[in-house]
Amino acid sequence: MKIRDLEFREFISEPETLRKVQSLAELISRDYQDNPPVFLPVLNGSFIFAADLIKRITIPCRVSFVKVSSYEGTSSSGQLKSLIGVDESLFNQDVVIVEDIVDTGFTLLKLVDELKGLGVRSVEVVTLLRKRPAREKNINVRYVGFDIDNEFVLGYGLDYDGLGRNYKEIYKADL
Repeated sequence: MKIRDLEFREFISEPETLRKVQSLAELISRDYQDNPPVFLPVLNGSFIFAADLIKRITIPCRVSFVKVSSYEGTSSSGQLKSLIGVDESLFNQDVVIVEDIVDTGFTLLKLVDELKGLGVRSVEVVTLLRKRPAREKNINVRYVGFDIDNEFVLGYGLDYDGLGRNYKEIYKADL
């Protein structure tokens, strides 16, 4: 399939993705059974993953949203842009950040620092995808769906300049 100037091919199937989402939901539900968390999906990319994950969580929980960005085209810009912040107090709360992908880890580290500054009791991360650069920097991500190399991916909420979020499968670019 072609989007803009790039060719993409299927990388992770919808059934494989949903099995992984179920597994992550079971782990999180077990780990937080005594302390219901606040899920904090990072928009826009995590919206499909977050919806599927939270539907499978079996414990009480709250959901709030944050929108941050450091992407332009196919790579991180290196500049964190907080566009929409949290609209409720997270003081003394257990927070689980929901990310679609941890690439360089830059955005995630800044977000974790901001949350710690708000006085959260704990902050953990669940991500559908984690790229090699984040693993090499030892970015702390407690719950990981799939470890991938440095592929450029779209689908299941991930995009290329706003396109491709609507695909059920995850595709990777032939770069």
